[in-house]
Amino acid sequence: MLNFPISYEQPLFRPPSESASLILQITSGCSWNKCAFCEMYASKSFKIKPFEQIKEEIRQVANSGLKFNKVFLADGDAMVLSANKINVILDELKNTFVKIRRISVYARPSDFARKSLQELKELKSAGLDLAYVGIESGDDELLRLINKGETYKSTVESLQKAREAGIKLSVMILNGLGGKTLSKQHAIESARLLNEVQPEYASTLVLSFPLGEQHFKNRYGGKFTKLNTLELIEEMRIFIANTELKQTIFRSDHASNYLVLKGILSKDKEMLLNKIDDVLNNPQLANLRKEWQRGL
Repeated sequence: MLNFPISYEQPLFRPPSESASLILQITSGCSWNKCAFCEMYASKSFKIKPFEQIKEEIRQVANSGLKFNKVFLADGDAMVLSANKINVILDELKNTFVKIRRISVYARPSDFARKSLQELKELKSAGLDLAYVGIESGDDELLRLINKGETYKSTVESLQKAREAGIKLSVMILNGLGGKTLSKQHAIESARLLNEVQPEYASTLVLSFPLGEQHFKNRYGGKFTKLNTLELIEEMRIFIANTELKQTIFRSDHASNYLVLKGILSKDKEMLLNKIDDVLNNPQLANLRKEWQRGL
């Protein structure tokens, strides 16, 4: 946007659902930045923006006349900041933009683990409504191979604490992350993790190789063989079949996904499985995204 009052340190990322939100960059980069699959913040070092600069940017946006009712706190895991620092920012936003109806943030499970339940409840009370969490997988072996810095147990305990505090969760699983060798256990354990957490939202993306497949393999801690399109869809079937979710809004409609799937789990579970089965039984007739059909 021309003449926007905030100058961002690029690259800047946000969830698709935050396209109309004010993106407030309170940190730059990712505090972990070691995951084998992720190149989002490889070009910059992690740093925390001074509060006075954040306050000035909020003031400039308010004075610009631009209207926002949602705010997204960037970068990669802005939730890594202490509860006290986040509270100050939330208070500034609420006091400046009185019509804000949602404030959201990227987070790692460890960001919740480092905060007490009371601190998380205070963040919720101060206006933090939603956290986007890339859990990638529920399989401990795979989490170790990709150097995620989390385990099944640490992820479940952290996300359950966030939900207990009233913070809604939007979690992401990475389809194809374990390759051919770990595909089935990746799908089953990821579903099991979601069953324990019962997040409000869940989505899947397909593993991509922005710097090339070999670059990923060099960082991956084991042997990796990429799944083809139908194998990715078969993995999705195993994943959805093993979910026991009560009211999770599910989306598999990112640009990376070959087959668009949308529904509420468990209400739409059978419908989604039937759609997947139609593709697996009739792959050449399936309405897959054309640019990916050569991967069948």
